[in-house]
Amino acid sequence: MNTMKFETKVIHAGITPDPSTGAVMTPVFQTSTFVQKSPGIHQGYEYARSQNPTRTALQNNLAALENGKYGIAFASGLAAMDGVIKLLKPGDEIIATNDLYGGSYRLLKQVFENFGIHTTFTDLSDTDNVRALITPQTRMLWVETPTNPLLNILDLESICSLAKDYELMTCVDNTFASPYLQNPLDFGADLVLHSATKYIGGHSDVVLGAVVVNDDELAERLTFIQNATGAVPGPQDCFLTIRGIKTLPLRMDRACENAAQIAEFLVEHEVVGDVFYPGLSHHPGHDLAKKQMKDFGGMVSFNLKDDSMEEAKRIMSRTRYFLLAESLGGVESLIGHPPSMTHGSIPRKERLAARLMDSTIRLSVGVEHIDDLMEDLGQALEARPGDK
Repeated sequence: MNTMKFETKVIHAGITPDPSTGAVMTPVFQTSTFVQKSPGIHQGYEYARSQNPTRTALQNNLAALENGKYGIAFASGLAAMDGVIKLLKPGDEIIATNDLYGGSYRLLKQVFENFGIHTTFTDLSDTDNVRALITPQTRMLWVETPTNPLLNILDLESICSLAKDYELMTCVDNTFASPYLQNPLDFGADLVLHSATKYIGGHSDVVLGAVVVNDDELAERLTFIQNATGAVPGPQDCFLTIRGIKTLPLRMDRACENAAQIAEFLVEHEVVGDVFYPGLSHHPGHDLAKKQMKDFGGMVSFNLKDDSMEEAKRIMSRTRYFLLAESLGGVESLIGHPPSMTHGSIPRKERLAARLMDSTIRLSVGVEHIDDLMEDLGQALEARPGDK
């Protein structure tokens, strides 16, 4: 399996024709339970919360894509994160990147703080700073790279090495990169998390999360949590995700190509201030991204020079092909306003400290023709209040 190229993995890894019919596509096993010959004697499946053949195929496929041994699927990306944090106990501490998805922040601060699991948010690019924050209670480093929404690049090898020095777990949210562009386990991460709703599914028609690990004990504990808490994806969602995975390399190649041109266009535009895209040569994480990623991704964020939230909202209301919507990673291009949408749960003072400004706009660049996307963004940026 290790010799299989990624483009072949998405089609064949963990996926075999159905032995009962020869069906090429994994069947949707829409059943809640499975017959047993006698108590405990069955064909590997007892009850669909615990196991489902469609989910098994997806989990095996996901594990292979991340160069891992075990994939564990959950009902959403946040359910997967919830499962990971449940590896900890009251009194344990997490050190997390301070530029991260708002839903992750909300789960850590507003849910798990109440259960005695404390999180400190900091700039994980400064390893000396991270080292100074480690206490005897620290158990995990929570990493996003590229970060959401400012596309900061964190050094996976350095962070994972630091974690091992202190016997900490490292969990990397790899949603923005996808397994096609980056494989954190190869750099020493213990857990890789995905909102498979995004690039892995790729068609904005499914909500699903996943964790991939190599360690046998971690896999056993996560599988127990998956079953015990019951936040599992249904077989239809697993089927849709398997189907989406098959075109992941094709979609990502096109998204990366389009995003690079969009970023260059924004850099030159008179109303645009900072542009956040690791493919730009002046991006502070450009060289690091080249080292640990296959390409620079399909996400681009930018601020307006006047940092006007009202102007940002007006721009987003004028696009035609960039659809104003939550989420990312689908074939269609999306535009969003993180301060009021995906990151609305982060207090303004904290998001400003992380350089997430009032006018920050996030683009999920899709696979449409680049000329149409450039024209659409251009007309939205050029229009002035009162224009029709």
